[in-house]
Amino acid sequence: MPFALPVTQVSCASVLLANNQHTGSRLFMFRIIQPHRWKLAVLMIAANLGLLAFLAFGTIKHVGEWQWLDIVGEGGSALLSLFWLFLVFKSRPAGRVTNYLSVGLSCVFFSWWIDALDEFIRLPAEIEWDHWLESGPMPVGLILLTLGIYHWHREQLAISAQMEKRERGFREHRLYDKLTPLGSADYLKRQLIVSLEQSLCQQQPLSLLALDIDGFSTINNAFGHAEGDEVLSAISHLLVLNLRRQDLLCRLAGDRFVVLLPNTGESQAKLLALELQQAVASLAHKTRQQGERLHLSASVAVVMALNETPDNLLRRLNLSLARARRPLTRTA
Repeated sequence: MPFALPVTQVSCASVLLANNQHTGSRLFMFRIIQPHRWKLAVLMIAANLGLLAFLAFGTIKHVGEWQWLDIVGEGGSALLSLFWLFLVFKSRPAGRVTNYLSVGLSCVFFSWWIDALDEFIRLPAEIEWDHWLESGPMPVGLILLTLGIYHWHREQLAISAQMEKRERGFREHRLYDKLTPLGSADYLKRQLIVSLEQSLCQQQPLSLLALDIDGFSTINNAFGHAEGDEVLSAISHLLVLNLRRQDLLCRLAGDRFVVLLPNTGESQAKLLALELQQAVASLAHKTRQQGERLHLSASVAVVMALNETPDNLLRRLNLSLARARRPLTRTA
């Protein structure tokens, strides 16, 4: 007879799971907002003071007086600027660039907010401070946004220099591997198309290097998949350090890495493969739980591109790597 949980236990488990998910989402939101709580507090206080000032000195318009196009345009702009502000808080750590962007967007939001209030509340003609509140923060916000974007540009140049061996003139976060900050197989194929065309036009050699961790499944079985992920992350950083500036490292699948080697013949590619193989063997990776060193090794293979498609080139590379791994399998 199959085992079944009582209905009450299933219901309790469902409630606990829902509560845990709700608590997790609240903690996530708190982590996003907590470093920027004072900025948000000042913005909300300013927005509410503006609303109270309009209500205190003005009269609410009838629905027939509402200009819906202005309401959608100005109110939508205020909501979009608030949404952009949330994205800045969510995607960036605290710092000078974040401050410029967030304060600039706050000024833009406040200006659009006051402009939207004017569509619902009529102020007396002798009052002029609403024009200052409506028009004053906008240029200040745009100036701060310009400063923020300029320093963000400088910041991106520094980040791009660090990512030089992980991307070559093309950035698409949807094609990045989530575990290691490397391009995925799809990203590699896109780069191969461009590199093969350049190699053919410039009459320069192009090689591919594959590196596969030996016995990686044993690490997962003995220490868990979390430890295996740590190993892959450590190896990806190690390989990047041992590559040239023009090389591109991608994670093909599982524990297999592929390096795109422009302007590189097969003999030079084999020397680079040997260096990477030795670097992996010398890596002193310690497990998280007990600090035990894992002795790692890797199989490598190299092919030089011919007049062929990216799929054929990758197929030859995988076959070459399979032949390189075969002696290890027999020994085991």
